[in-house]
Amino acid sequence: MPDADGFILPDWPAPPAVRALVTTRLGGHSKAPYDSLNLGAHVGDDPAAVAANRALLRRHLPAEPYWLEQVHGTAVALADGGARRAPPRADAAVARAPGAVCAVMTADCLPVLFCDRDGAAVAAAHAGWRGLAAGVLEAAIAAMAMPPARIIAWLGPAIGPAAFEVGDDVRDAFLALDPGACAAFAARETSGKWLADLYALARRRLTRAGVSRIYGGGRCTSTETARFYSYRRDGATGRFASLVWLEK
Repeated sequence: MPDADGFILPDWPAPPAVRALVTTRLGGHSKAPYDSLNLGAHVGDDPAAVAANRALLRRHLPAEPYWLEQVHGTAVALADGGARRAPPRADAAVARAPGAVCAVMTADCLPVLFCDRDGAAVAAAHAGWRGLAAGVLEAAIAAMAMPPARIIAWLGPAIGPAAFEVGDDVRDAFLALDPGACAAFAARETSGKWLADLYALARRRLTRAGVSRIYGGGRCTSTETARFYSYRRDGATGRFASLVWLEK
């Protein structure tokens, strides 16, 4: 549920040492179409507004987030060394050091946060359909270097199954590895395309990887216009962030 500052606090049984939050588009300095808490420095927004928005977020964190240059791949960065001048090209980050903040930015793609039941490690992954099909969630789990049965996952806000229309190429990419993934696609007779359920696809991938404690899901960035950015809906738009860290 949202807290007083407009952030979303994940509802998951994380241990006390694990902290997490998701920003929304509310409460920042950016002008339309990036209004107003845009955290993405790569989308055409005024750099000064992005810097001011990131400064607002920083007040709620133990350190500067470990920002990534997200490329819809499967690379996982180690966030323990703290923020770097040039963000690494990766779509997931893992941390074991208290105070190191893993972060991913999205505007329809699925953010997934991870922790283990003992509070020894956390991770964040950016899972658009390409990264999800390629195995970014499995890569994040492997980078945590612990039995998957110890891992807890939370699915953050993403485009919902009634709004994410895709072609045969997307469906085929998932069915090639998991024929049962057909259950996550609903045919649209009017367009000859499919409605894809990113949440269902992610749950299948996590379950197959050995993670059984999966929470979250159910939001739609495309239809919740006032709260979330949506690239599919708006084109030119901002990015919100999903963050997780171990408390110092």
